[in-house]
Amino acid sequence: MATGEVGEVRWCVVTGGRGFAARHLVEMLLRSDQWRVRIVDLSPSIRLEPHEEEEGGGVLGRSLRSGKALYVTADLRDKNQVVQAFQGAEVVFHMAAPDSSINNYELHYSVNVKGTKNVIDACVECKVKRLIYTSSPSVVFDGVHGLHNVDESTPYPEKFNDSYSETKAEGEKLVLKANGQGGLLTCCIRPSSIFGPGDKLLVPSLVAAAKAGKSKFIIGDGSNMYDFTYVENVAHGHVCAEKALAAEEHGSKAAGQAYFITNTEPIKFWDFISKIVGDLGYESPRTKIPVPVIMPIAHVVEWTYKTFARYGMRVPQLTPSRVRLLSCDRTFDCSKAQNQLGYEPIVSLQEGLQRTIDSYAHLQATRHMKTTSKASDFLGNGRVADTLLWKDKRKSLTTILLMAILYYYFYVSGDMCLTSVAKILLAIALFLFIHSKLPAKVFSYRIKRIPPHCFHLSDEMAHRMVLSMCSEWNSLARLFKSIGSGNDWTRFLKVVGALMIINLVGILSIRRSIEIGIPLIFIAVYGYDKWEEKIDSLFVESLSFLSRLKVEAVKMIQKQ
Repeated sequence: MATGEVGEVRWCVVTGGRGFAARHLVEMLLRSDQWRVRIVDLSPSIRLEPHEEEEGGGVLGRSLRSGKALYVTADLRDKNQVVQAFQGAEVVFHMAAPDSSINNYELHYSVNVKGTKNVIDACVECKVKRLIYTSSPSVVFDGVHGLHNVDESTPYPEKFNDSYSETKAEGEKLVLKANGQGGLLTCCIRPSSIFGPGDKLLVPSLVAAAKAGKSKFIIGDGSNMYDFTYVENVAHGHVCAEKALAAEEHGSKAAGQAYFITNTEPIKFWDFISKIVGDLGYESPRTKIPVPVIMPIAHVVEWTYKTFARYGMRVPQLTPSRVRLLSCDRTFDCSKAQNQLGYEPIVSLQEGLQRTIDSYAHLQATRHMKTTSKASDFLGNGRVADTLLWKDKRKSLTTILLMAILYYYFYVSGDMCLTSVAKILLAIALFLFIHSKLPAKVFSYRIKRIPPHCFHLSDEMAHRMVLSMCSEWNSLARLFKSIGSGNDWTRFLKVVGALMIINLVGILSIRRSIEIGIPLIFIAVYGYDKWEEKIDSLFVESLSFLSRLKVEAVKMIQKQ
């Protein structure tokens, strides 16, 4: 039996107890064997996941059967239901909140503000001793300015990024103000960007985007830093807060305070996303889209949703508030929680990431599913493939522009070779000079400086280049040696065929070859990459047809 003193049964309540982070908190509380847990949520009955029912490992299933856990249906917007759910509880962990991705002010206000007020009133009426409220770091985010290692002294903004953040801030103010009412001690936890096993939003949405071919885009320049928090650390932070409030009678400073909770390991947001998507076998984001380019589109999408939501339009992924969240810095100083709550992450970021990825094995790209095309394999899956197949649009556009410049100066302009080289070098010098004078940011897009080592050819690089040239020469020598032996007819025919193609191309002028050849290469490899299966099937059918013709021809010859 869960007891505080001998024979004393201690109940705690977790509102929104079937939510993502709340489930982990419930299991942590049950495993501690110090609490009986009342799980409060909207559903009329509790439906357990398979791992929650497993014999020997399903702590929640065992606890429900033994009476150490109890499920209660309650709507926080109904005070009578809340009071009934809180009867006899010593502690309330208020974690219930509506979906943050739905920008519906009425819904958010009814739960995050009115519902929280009902929770506070019920705690006072039921003589609950401690209330821990799950807030959000977004209560200090204005949607414009990034947050870099900010602490709890950061004020609430005048304008919030969305209705969820605004109403969470109002709820947080109510909880902090309620500290001391009727002997109730309160504090607020602000966990940053929660992830982990059991999440039904982040990883599934990333996989869905990857399957739809939308995972290759980076919003902004990709350098924005984030504090992510593994879900067990979030649960641990709540437990630490409860213990600190319990010690309030002995001089704790936690009551009436708000605390950021993180993994204390900031990481680039897009590196985090790439790790999850890449390890699950999908294409990682690589193409950068500047915020000023995508923001007008996001506004149009949001306006369209507001207009057609009544007709059943789904909530869009691309909204202005989400664009801001994906492109800004969001890191937080966790030292206050460490000093006053005794909080330290119990699971590292890398371990948490690996556990998360392992838990979504069912969403992995199937092994037979190729992540690269034959065209990409043929081109080496490197820079050449990225350029010709438009995987890196910046490289592709840069290459086309460079070729256009070379073509103009060396073939169209009619200048002498030396004059063309001088003009190109002049253009490069002018570009580098202007680039060096540009500010660090232009329209919120960070300008990357060209490091000096880009212009330096190291001894090691020069050595590799020479070795590569020698290797190619030796390969060519082996090829002609093999042909000279007179035994390798297949290789001989391949060489003859290649030389005949070169001979045909040579009939054209150099200028005409460039005009036709370069666009043809881009179109051919890109087209094959897009319609690989159709082209392969046509090729197989053609070979089959030729094979049948050959057989028929042989039969005809034999008859004669």
